[in-house]
Amino acid sequence: MPHLVAASLLAADFGNLQRDINMLNHSQADWFHVDIMDGSFVPNFSIGTPVIEAIRKHALKPLDVHLMIREPERYISHFVQLGANILTFHIEATNHVNRLIQVIKQSGIKAGISLNPHTPVCLLENILPDVDVVLIMSVNPGFGGQKFIPSVYDKIRKLNQMRKAIGAGFLIEVDGGVDEQNAPLLIECGVDILVAGHTIFSSAQPEKTILNLKNCRNRAE
Repeated sequence: MPHLVAASLLAADFGNLQRDINMLNHSQADWFHVDIMDGSFVPNFSIGTPVIEAIRKHALKPLDVHLMIREPERYISHFVQLGANILTFHIEATNHVNRLIQVIKQSGIKAGISLNPHTPVCLLENILPDVDVVLIMSVNPGFGGQKFIPSVYDKIRKLNQMRKAIGAGFLIEVDGGVDEQNAPLLIECGVDILVAGHTIFSSAQPEKTILNLKNCRNRAE
C-alpha cells in the first residue's frame, strides 16, 4: 500500500483557512491532520469546536483528529459527532486505554494510539491487535515547527518489527519535523502515514511539496 500524507492544519494560515483547505482538497494530500491541545497535557492550546466545524464543512478528505488532552475519555463522543474519521489519543493521557479504543471503534471510526518521544513502544504490546493507527511523536508535542528527534527512527523500526511478528494490520504514523529530507528513511523504517505541517505550509509551492512527500518512496528505494 502506498504511504499517505496527512497535512497538519496547525501550521495553516488561520486567517485564510478556507483557502488552505481548498488547496489541500485539490492536492495529493490524503488526510487533514487536526491537533487538539488543552494547555494541560501539552503546554499550548489549539483549535476548538467552531474551527473543527468549519474544517469539516469544507474538507473533502478524512479528518485525522489527534487528541493531545488529558482524560480523552470525556470527549470521545464530542469529536465523533464533529466528524472525525480517525481519532487518536495518547497512551500517557488516560488509564482506560483498552476501553477507549473499543468506544472509538464502536462509534464506527478508526481508533489510534499515540506515544510521546520518551514513551517506549513495548507499552503497546497488548493493544496492538486492536488499534487501527499508532502515531509516533517525533517531537515533544505542543508546538509546530520543531526539529525531528533522530532516535525515533529506531523506535519506528521496533514498532514495525512488532507489527510483523503478530501479523497486525495497524498503520504507523509519524508526526513532528517531517520533511522531504527525512521522509524517505521514515518510509524505509516502516511508516505508512507522514504528518507534515510546517514543511507544507511554509513552502512556496505547497502542492508540489505534498507531491514530493507522496513520491519519496522512489528516492528511498
